[in-house]
Amino acid sequence: MAQLNNNQEIRQLANLELLARQVVEGFITGLHQSPFHGFSVEFAEHRLYNSGESVKNIDWKLFAKTDKLFVKQFEEETNLRSYLLLDTSSSMNFPEKGLSKLQFSVYAIASLMYLFKKQRDAFGLGLFADKIDWLSAARSTSTHMYYLFAELEKAYNQPRQSTQTNLSNVIHHIAEDVHQRSMIIIFSDMLGNSMDANKSQDLFAALQHLKYNKHEVIIFNVNDRRHELDFDFDNRPHHFVDMESGQEVKVHPGRVRESYRQALNQYRHELELKCAQYQVELVDANIDEGYNHLLKAYLVKRNKVI
Repeated sequence: MAQLNNNQEIRQLANLELLARQVVEGFITGLHQSPFHGFSVEFAEHRLYNSGESVKNIDWKLFAKTDKLFVKQFEEETNLRSYLLLDTSSSMNFPEKGLSKLQFSVYAIASLMYLFKKQRDAFGLGLFADKIDWLSAARSTSTHMYYLFAELEKAYNQPRQSTQTNLSNVIHHIAEDVHQRSMIIIFSDMLGNSMDANKSQDLFAALQHLKYNKHEVIIFNVNDRRHELDFDFDNRPHHFVDMESGQEVKVHPGRVRESYRQALNQYRHELELKCAQYQVELVDANIDEGYNHLLKAYLVKRNKVI
């Protein structure tokens, strides 16, 4: 791991870890207080004792609390590895005021990494726009987590300008490069294909490639629901600029709102159908709704895979 350059970077990493810890521990507390009481991260660090196996790894303290026999799981027993792919294209910088889709995704990924480490699962990170720009190995150590936090900090602090997405190429690349069966978790606004039928078909072919290679897939479709989906802008003329291509248009939102919603909803519906067909988990990730439903979606998927 490269050494951090200064105290500011150290503080930033500390803040990212603190936020991730708060998100995960608050989520776990919520699980214990909810109808999901028995569905917690404990299942990743313990498993039920199977009759006839060695008793040397039974957690007797947990037995005293629960009156059930659990076996401690160690790192070498973990059979799940995950790769988190972060879309760093320019459209992820929206909105420019407040929390952007990119910043939301960085916080969400950091929280998932903290959860992975807590569960002794191996995890890697990939950064992409029109291609894979950087991809790490998958490991489960604290040193590895901090190394990936440093890369997330770079993406957070250096948002890319005029950079387009090519998610299809990225997914094909991952399908070929990641040889062991893994869980592929994608954070993207999925807007690079929304108005182009050919690009949509390319995306669906790429997702099929991932599934053919036996990977499990979760797509967190990151969005600013109010503006991007509902097109909720003030009732006056606006000047819109495409953050990826730089194309500009002046339009009155009220005159195009219905046609915009119809076209976008048609694409999102087709995406939902294809994901269901390929058994890809598609999760709506509104930046205004927090992180708990993202963590829960991962745990549900993980529970099915393990």
